[in-house]
Amino acid sequence: MKNFMDKNFLLQTNTATELYAHIKDLPIIDYHCHLDPAAIAANKRFRNITELWLGGDHYKWRLMRHNGVPESHITGDAPDSEKFAAFCATIEKAIGSPVFHWAHMEMKTYFGYDSPISAARAQELFDLCNRQIEKDDFNVHSLLKNSKVEWLATTDDPADTLEHHIKIKTDNTPGVPKVLPAVRPSNVLDLDKPVFASYISKLGEMAGIAIKDWDSLTSALENRIEFFHQVGCRISDHALDPPVFNLSQKCAESALKKALNGEALTSDEISAYKTAVMVFMGGQYAKRGWVMQLHMGAQRNNNTRMFKQLGADVGYDSMSDASFSLPLNRLLDTMEENDALPRTVLYALNPIADDMLVTTIGNFAGRGIKGRMQWGSAWWFNDTKPGMEKHLVTLANNGMLANFIGMLTDSRSFISYPRHDYFRRILANQLGKWAEDGEFPRNMDLLCQIAADIAYNNVKEYF
Repeated sequence: MKNFMDKNFLLQTNTATELYAHIKDLPIIDYHCHLDPAAIAANKRFRNITELWLGGDHYKWRLMRHNGVPESHITGDAPDSEKFAAFCATIEKAIGSPVFHWAHMEMKTYFGYDSPISAARAQELFDLCNRQIEKDDFNVHSLLKNSKVEWLATTDDPADTLEHHIKIKTDNTPGVPKVLPAVRPSNVLDLDKPVFASYISKLGEMAGIAIKDWDSLTSALENRIEFFHQVGCRISDHALDPPVFNLSQKCAESALKKALNGEALTSDEISAYKTAVMVFMGGQYAKRGWVMQLHMGAQRNNNTRMFKQLGADVGYDSMSDASFSLPLNRLLDTMEENDALPRTVLYALNPIADDMLVTTIGNFAGRGIKGRMQWGSAWWFNDTKPGMEKHLVTLANNGMLANFIGMLTDSRSFISYPRHDYFRRILANQLGKWAEDGEFPRNMDLLCQIAADIAYNNVKEYF
């Protein structure tokens, strides 16, 4: 019997243990996260462990709701000590959950606490963590440095001033990782939303261009993309829920004018506009050498009552079962035909799309670029132990696992970096299993190289 989450946690063979030792201390490149650049610029300190650990973490919030915790003790105004105790009482019984593993890894990594989290020890743990948080050197910069983060990319609207990124870059504080913006143009694509016209007006103001039609929109977008590029951006991130395809430029231009005038739109007009914007922006990314990320398969804001009460991104999203293989491939093919397809990372939230996505990247691989098309890491509801294992096996079966760019946090928390360690353990264990089962030579030099490439080298080269 193994000891609880000991040094060989998740490592089932001697080969896995050896591979993990080779990669465990490599730096981290977090190429997609939702950390707040303002907090990094200000080198934020935290009120207490509740703010640091539970603030904005919808993974933890969903578990607490499953456990019957009232909203007052999740996102409401209950005392922080009671919110923390409610989470401890929840995580104590969360057997099989990745959040259970992450929570214990976070407590051990950042606070030196390696006992099981429990309701009975909640106050003890609350006091222990807060004593450390109160120390002068406990801040955002120290958390990032101690996590061995080499660089990270946030998620930023095209109309953002990027003032915090500029400050971080100007300050150039020793030891603080590079913080790059990543453009997230969801508001540009969502022309069927009531706020679209006012948003486009703001976008035009930031670009110094009055947006009245297609030509002025694309001029404004090119202006903002170039601004992001000058600040250091090399990555875009699109939420396509789901991808659509309608290659009618005339319909797209008409749809934009109607949306700016507040007129009703047809589904054909919406898809034509979104297709035209994606093809245009793909070309802008390609000529600048950017990487484009496409996130698909999420069904968002399903609980109307809670959306009205709390807003978006608070734990009421789920997997979508909408089919999107045909529009996705047609969209990528149109970009490829127009020499406008950048290096691209595809993610899907519903695992029924796994094999479809990993075979899709093979449709557009090549052009002399190793790993040009990537199937991104097991995302959101899939970054579980079995989800990551399935991802590695599926990619190995139908793609080129050795070229994979590895793990990201996709997180709003500054202490979520043990997720990279979780992934590295699972990676080492899977590679070790194949070697010890006789499915791959037990050539440790080669195995260590593959493991290090997936954990760090590939992502460093790719971006």
